[in-house]
Amino acid sequence: VQLQACGGGLVQAGGSLRLSCAASGRTFSSYGMGWFRQAPGKEREFVAAIRRSGESTYYADSVKGRFTISRDNAKNTVYLQMDSLKPEDTARYYCAAAFTDVAGSYYYTVGAKYDYWGQGTLVTVSS
Repeated sequence: VQLQACGGGLVQAGGSLRLSCAASGRTFSSYGMGWFRQAPGKEREFVAAIRRSGESTYYADSVKGRFTISRDNAKNTVYLQMDSLKPEDTARYYCAAAFTDVAGSYYYTVGAKYDYWGQGTLVTVSS
């Protein structure tokens, strides 16, 4: 599976962006999908995840209520709608695929559980 993320850019605080991550191959619906981010000088952190069919979503506390993850299995794409952006959301955002359908948030918050990673897209939020 190859993942290609896009949609990053420069936005003012309070604004919105929508990230997209397109996956190659015909097995996209077999993968749980996640978004992670890494700010300069900081460790990578979990942002959001969605199970195979989209029936369950999970979010980091820092983005809950502002970000929404969704997926379109017919288009092999996962999205991250980011609203009410804050300067502390500035980071490179990565999408990742995990060959699993386990229930529960913990699994999806661990980067090591993912099998494939995209190259990342940069989000910069100005104050």
